[in-house]
Amino acid sequence: MVSLVPSLTEAVAVSAPGALVGATDWCSHPAGLDVVRVGGTKNPDVRRIVALTPDLVIANEEENREPDLTALRQAGIEILVIEVRDLPGAFLELARVIGACGLRGRPRWLDEAEEVWLDPPCPSVRLRAAVPIWRRPWMVLGRDTFAGDLLARLGVDNAYADHAERYPRVPADELRAARLDLVVLPDEPYRFTREDGPEEFPGVPCALVGGRHLTWYGPSLAQAPRALAGALRAAVR
Repeated sequence: MVSLVPSLTEAVAVSAPGALVGATDWCSHPAGLDVVRVGGTKNPDVRRIVALTPDLVIANEEENREPDLTALRQAGIEILVIEVRDLPGAFLELARVIGACGLRGRPRWLDEAEEVWLDPPCPSVRLRAAVPIWRRPWMVLGRDTFAGDLLARLGVDNAYADHAERYPRVPADELRAARLDLVVLPDEPYRFTREDGPEEFPGVPCALVGGRHLTWYGPSLAQAPRALAGALRAAVR
């Protein structure tokens, strides 16, 4: 099996050790994963993947490009493409991926993740936030995003949830004028830090959060509610 999605790489590697023969250069978890690296999510080495003769390639309709998946299909390789827009959808798709690994039962981390999200920690007052994912140009989370759904379950409403685009470009001056209670800055795909991001939003609390907890669907979901809620509380104290 080859995974072209970092969060799914972690899910498979933890649940079915030895099932993976290849993963992208961005697949950083679990630590020490010993598989053939096949390039990036947007530019995988199709020839290298084909040479591995995997029985299945796992992909995501958003992270991976259709021309690459088409080339793999034309080479006779089966592709499992998942689509995730919210937390329930993530759990359903994770179950599909785990099933494709040939496991008879569910991994413990998946049960734990579903349990902790039944009653996630929330503030007493809901907060209105923007969630930049890039700068120069500034891009934010828009409609129908997995990360936006996670934040909503933690009491944070995405100010751009009704935008026509899923990842709209928004000028910095518009963000500063949006009457936000909070700005949520993940460390991926753009690596926001305290020296690169919060200075653009004077007077607005900024929560620096781990992108793995905000955007990955896999074993990290079991720790995500506490990790994200802690970062949000620290920002608005």
